[in-house]
Amino acid sequence: MIKIVKLLLASHNRGKLNEMSEMLKPFNIEVVSAADLHMADVEETGTTFEENARLKAETLAKMSGFVCLADDSGLCVDCLRGRPGVFSARYAPNRDFDKGMDMLLEEIAATGDKKRTAHFACVLALADPNGKTHIFEGRVNGHIQEHKTGENGFGYDPIFVPDGFDKSFAEMSAEEKANISHRGRAMEKFISYLQAH
Repeated sequence: MIKIVKLLLASHNRGKLNEMSEMLKPFNIEVVSAADLHMADVEETGTTFEENARLKAETLAKMSGFVCLADDSGLCVDCLRGRPGVFSARYAPNRDFDKGMDMLLEEIAATGDKKRTAHFACVLALADPNGKTHIFEGRVNGHIQEHKTGENGFGYDPIFVPDGFDKSFAEMSAEEKANISHRGRAMEKFISYLQAH
């Protein structure tokens, strides 16, 4: 197993940090965020989730000297041709996801699409300061419901219902969501990698 004692998470998103720290608890890895180290956000100039995750992980690993885990994830809505996709966080005005969800629901309604199918995608990039990077991907399919429900989670969780369920991500406990979410699936692959090396 790779011995990572301290892992830098390339994020200022407290919800994301809490979710990932919880999954790494059994490994006694100290998780610190870019915000904890007063490091600025890396500009996401990539056109894919992988490009953005890789860019963030490699940049911050070199700057900090720590092994760095970065994720890029987003909501891809079929009737909007995969949007907001890599622009999911920026789609919400000033990262106000409540407004972002309202805008998205209006946009989807305007298409007249009845299926409202969508998926969440997540790509994790693990970079060490020496320039080695490993990629882990996760995805969960579902649909966008017409109204927001639930108080848990973050981002677009209140409008996304995963396949096989009749409730949104925001109505699930953290544990329930982690078992099926895009980030949970990518993290599972990352954890398997930790255990195998």
